[in-house]
Parts: sequence; C-alpha cells; structure tokens
Amino acid sequence: MNDKKYTNIGKREPKLDAEAKSRGKAIYPQDIRLPNMLHGKILWSRYPHAKIVSIDSSRALALPGVKAVITALDLPALNCGFKKDNPPLKRDKVRSLRDEVAAVAAIDEDTAEEALDLIDVKYEELPAVFDPGEALKKGAPVIHEYAPDNLVQMKYDYQAGDVEAAKRESAHVVKDRFKLHYVTHTCLGTCCCVADWDTNGNLTMYSPTQVPFLYQKDLADVLGIAGSRIRVIQPVIGGGFGSKLDLYPYEIICAHLARITGQPVKITFTRQEEFFATPCRQPVIVDCETGVDKNGKLVYRDAHVLMDNGAYVSWGATIPYVMMNPFSSLYRVKNVRFKTTIVYTNNMYAGAFRGYGNLQGTFCVESQMDELAEKLGLDPLEFRLLNCNEPGDVTAQGMKVTTCGLRDCLKKATEMIGWKEKKPGPKGDRVKRGVGLASYFHVGGGARVYMSDGCGAIVKLDDFGKVTLITGSTDIGQGSETVLAQIAAEELGVRTEDVTVINTDTSVKPWDVGVHASRTTFIAGNAARMAAAKARTRILESAALMLNAPCDDLDINDRVVYSKSDSTKNVSLVKVLRKLHFKTDGAVIVAEHFYDPPQERQDGNFCGNISVTYSFGTQAVEIEVDTETGKVTVVDFAVANDVGKAINPMLLEGQLEGAAAQGIGYGIYENLQIVKGEVKNPTFLDYKIVTSKDMPPIRTALIETDDPAGPFGAKGIGEAGAIPTAAAIANAFFDATGVRMRDLPLGPETVLRALRESGKAVS
Repeated sequence: MNDKKYTNIGKREPKLDAEAKSRGKAIYPQDIRLPNMLHGKILWSRYPHAKIVSIDSSRALALPGVKAVITALDLPALNCGFKKDNPPLKRDKVRSLRDEVAAVAAIDEDTAEEALDLIDVKYEELPAVFDPGEALKKGAPVIHEYAPDNLVQMKYDYQAGDVEAAKRESAHVVKDRFKLHYVTHTCLGTCCCVADWDTNGNLTMYSPTQVPFLYQKDLADVLGIAGSRIRVIQPVIGGGFGSKLDLYPYEIICAHLARITGQPVKITFTRQEEFFATPCRQPVIVDCETGVDKNGKLVYRDAHVLMDNGAYVSWGATIPYVMMNPFSSLYRVKNVRFKTTIVYTNNMYAGAFRGYGNLQGTFCVESQMDELAEKLGLDPLEFRLLNCNEPGDVTAQGMKVTTCGLRDCLKKATEMIGWKEKKPGPKGDRVKRGVGLASYFHVGGGARVYMSDGCGAIVKLDDFGKVTLITGSTDIGQGSETVLAQIAAEELGVRTEDVTVINTDTSVKPWDVGVHASRTTFIAGNAARMAAAKARTRILESAALMLNAPCDDLDINDRVVYSKSDSTKNVSLVKVLRKLHFKTDGAVIVAEHFYDPPQERQDGNFCGNISVTYSFGTQAVEIEVDTETGKVTVVDFAVANDVGKAINPMLLEGQLEGAAAQGIGYGIYENLQIVKGEVKNPTFLDYKIVTSKDMPPIRTALIETDDPAGPFGAKGIGEAGAIPTAAAIANAFFDATGVRMRDLPLGPETVLRALRESGKAVS
C-alpha cells in the first residue's frame, strides 16, 4: 500500500460541472440553436420485413416549410455499422421496424412531422422471423441475401485445456440453460446531433458520441470526404452507457440533409424513437455447464451462446469478446470452452451497453457457483474463497492478474450484509427473505481492442498559476474531468480548483480511442499525469536557478516550490511562472504526453493479456420475495470493489451506486418487450427503470490494492458496479425460496410462474 500523504488524491471533490448542471446552464445537444437551422425527421418502416416497391415524396416536398426530402435514391450506395451492412436509408427492402426509409428537413419539427405523413411508401410484405432458433431452420426467411443461413459471420470460439477429459474427472457437474433479455439504456438525453457545412465543404458535427475520433473517421469514410474536413464538437452528454459508441444512420442522414439544403440540420429523437430505434443490450440463450473435483476446486466450464443479433451488426454482435472473460477468468479454472452462434433476425439490433456482455456471462457463472456450493455442501462464500483469483495468476485466457483484491472484496461485502447472521435465516411465511452474493472480473487498465488504446494529454500553465489540461478523453457524466483535474493538480503541486479541463473539440484536443471499457481514469489519467510530470520538470529546472538549489532537492506543494532539505528556500509557483514568461528568452510551460498501455492483442484463439490490470469486486444483497404477488424487493445492498486507489471516493461511490441501480433494473424491473419486432413498451410509463424509491440502502467499501501501473495506483471501475448485481439477486432468491431462477428479469409474472411450478407460491 502507498501511504504517501496526498493533497488532491483521495479527496471527495464534487464534479467540476456540478453547478452548471444543477443550475440548468449546461449545454446539451438538444439546446443547440444555430442560425437558419432546420429540423430533420426520419420516416421509419411500417413492416419488420418487406420489399420497398416505390416511394413518392412529391406531396411532402410541396408542403410549405419543407426544404428537402431524401430517400436512398438521393444518396450514394453506402453503409454504416460494424460490418457495413446497414444503409442509412434503405434502398431495396426493410429488415426491421426501426429501418430508416426517408428523411425530411423543414423549418421546424412540426412541419417535418407533417411532411412524413405525406410520404407515400408502397411495400410488399415479406415473411419475417423473430426467434434466433427459428431463423436457423431450413426455409426460414432470409434477412440478408449474402447470409442465406442467417448466420452472422463472426466467431468468438475459445478453448483452453481439455474440457472433455475434465468432464470425466469432475466429481460434481451442473448444467443449465439461461435466457437473458432485452434492456435499453434509458439515457435522459435522447439521440441528437447537429450537422453544419461551411462554404469550403468542411463539416462540423455536434454529437454526443463517446468515440469522437473513431466517429470522425467513420463519418468521413461514409460521406466520402477526408477526415481532416470533419470537426466533432461534443456538447454535454445526457448519458451514454455504451449507446453512443457507433456511427448510426440518423447521423449520416443529418449530415446529408445539411449538405443538400446548405443549412444546419438538427435531428432529435423523441422518447419513443429512443426506445425503438437505438440499439439495446443483446438477449442471449446460454447453455452452460461447470464441474468441480471432490475437493471443491473448479475443473471446467463449457458454454454455448445463441445470440439474437437483430437485423444489422453493431457493437452488440461483438459482446462475446468480453462475455467469455468471466467463464475463463472469474475464479481459478483451467479447462474452458466457449462457443457462439450469432443470428440475424427481424428484431431491432443490439449495441454496446455498460459491462458489454459481462453481465450476461457473470449471471451464468455466478448462478452455477451457488449451485455447485450446494452440491458440495459448502457455504457459497467458502466455495468462492476456495477458488479465488490471486495476485500473480495467469487465467485460462492468458490474462495476467497483477494486483487483486477479490478475497478482501468477498469478505468485506459479506461482512457488511451480515452474511453469517442471515444465512441461513428465517424465511417467513408469505414474505420470505434471503441473502446472495456474486463477484465479477473485468478489465481495469484499458482493453487492447484497437491497434491503439491510447489517449493524449496537453498541460499548459499561465503566469497566474492556472493549469489548463487538454485531454482526448470524454466525460459522459461519470466525472472523469474532475478525476483528471485531481491527477494533474497532484502532479503539479497545485489544487484541483486551479485546473480547467478542455475535452470537447477534435480540432483542439489530442487523439483518444474513446470512453468505453472502464479505461478513462487509468489511461487518460496516466496521460494527464505524465504530461503534468513533464511540465513539473520544467518548472523545477527554472526554480532551481532562482533558489540556487539542485532540481532533485525541490518539490511543489500547495502552489509553492520548496527545498526538501532547507525549508527556508521556497518560492511561489506564480513567481516561477512569471519569471519564465517575462525573462528575455521567455518560455511557455506546455507539455504533452500520449499514453498507450502495454497490453496485448489477443491471438486467434482469443488468448492474451488484453488489459494492464484487472478490476474485481463483490456484491452481497438481501431481498424480500412476496410469494403471493411475486414482487421481489432488494432491502439491503453491500458492495466491495478493488479500485486500486480511490482518486475521488465520492465519485467512485456515485459510480457504484448508479451502476447498482442499473444492475437492479436488469435483474428485476427492466424488460424491453419486443413482439414480432415491435417494441411494446416504448415509454417510461411502461418500461420500468429503478427510481430512488426502489433503491435499498447501499454500503460501499473501496478496497485499495495500489496498482503500480495506474495513475497514483488507480484502476478503472466504471462498468463494474452493474456486472454482478442480477446474479447476486438470483442467488438471494434461491436462498429465500429454494427456487433457482435462470431467466431474467425476476418480475412478478416470472417469479409467480416459477413459484407455482415448484409448489411454493401462496395461492
């Protein structure tokens, strides 16, 4: 443990943008108003699968106030998405109810909406398929002609050791089928962008993208212009959670409408559009089995995942890349097999969502850990401690565990929930109580998905001692600006309030791969610290001349440069900076650093050390189950996370509590109901997210393992708090009722059905 006394690190600093947001002064994409700006609207398909016979837009074009109507015939043949299989406007046929058929630009939203009603589209309806199992059958409707078997040609098949031999050697085996459902991001800020071309053919996009530089490149490829002619400006983002990782058709449509009209165009989704037209968390069916030896040590895991891809390939199709991680690396296991089948259907397509497949994988793994503990006659906590990851481990997938606080997390979370006192405990009559736990394994030091996983940072100091940190990273509400300011301030010996963070304009900020994979604090934090260290060196070199002291004897603290060996030798930081600025050969203190962590790209068998360090954690919950109504309520919640070093404990706790709310929603409340490709609950009236009244008291323990690779020892944990929650709830449900739940969510209908089938419901 690093016991150094810090000035800024470890302090409970409020977010830098807290006042602007709380007073309504933050500028979101929806707030942008440009001169002569038009409003765009999209005409969506009426059918989940149909040929487009004809489109007549003449009546819409004749409507006063309409400036443009476009269809696929007005655009070059182009596609977007991960596999480039998604035309911005559909030309030959539609493949889902969220398909874009035409678009309008008008002087206001009402006129644009009216114009959509005047577009006459004739369809020839085609047979559709909505179940991935049915889509694989011979004679099923074909979604894409290049994939007559409806298989997405992306394989995430992984194997380590000899699984078949391990099966024969196992003393106890559990086999289950898990069915996990659709959920959506429910960002308070709906999708929105503004496109504006200048007279020289340069495009400025105001976008809530999480990956501005990747977005810039993808947009350039689709529009057929150089990336250098595109500027991306990120207003304040009203929620991301992975929903803004891809380049989506509406953004390309917006850019084309702006180019055609010669005026800025803005497209803003309604709440209903946000529900049915934005990618969601992917549903999966997982057939999983796990075996242990007679001593309770894990021997093997074997999983096959059937994924409903929907009509087009976005980031949701790549979630097995992370989903396989808990099977191979959560707890010690040598023999692992993981196979995927990804299937096109006429449903909406899936995207990235916080945890990126780890929630689904962890639900299966941690459910079976409890089942195996029961077979062995062991307490679930004892069984996990027996198989716990330890520092120095190399997992079956080749992931190198450096610092690891999982053992402490298991002990602390269960201590906080009162595990020994409550398990086993009185179950009650109608209302039964139970406790459960689950852990997680996730990347904590970036993730080598792209050729670069890096981030750039520039630090500038003026003659007043003010620090400007220009970082490539993006803040999507998680508070990363504040954390990066604390890191830079600590390295420079100033206060967090002295640092201004600039990070919203690709024409100004340095390159970064984007905000995802819990990477910002670790990677952008290292870049900021190293850039600040270079600036610090230049300051000390100048101060050494002023104080007549060697550089290595000097330090900076609380805006003062001082001698460590002679406290009488000191000078204010401002004086040093002014001396630099006003001497004959004056200098400006500007320093930069680009940090790209030293992880590996995985090999063809998905083996390799994908992250510099890994994050671990445990959640323990106590729930109530009303066996008459089927209502499940979380009444107590304890979370312990290996965070490396808590740069800002308050923001860490906020991240973990917010993630817990999403995890509880995934486990109990949220269920995007899609019937024959149609979202049946596209409003907050019918799609139930967790509110403050639904939240239990949450106790948080931050386990500090002081990771040597992280900035001041920190790890990334942004996604972590949502990963194990549903599994912990399902395990608590079994403790309360004796019924094992393998399908999510644990809503009243599902719960009552399971209780009645087991004879444990109150009639």
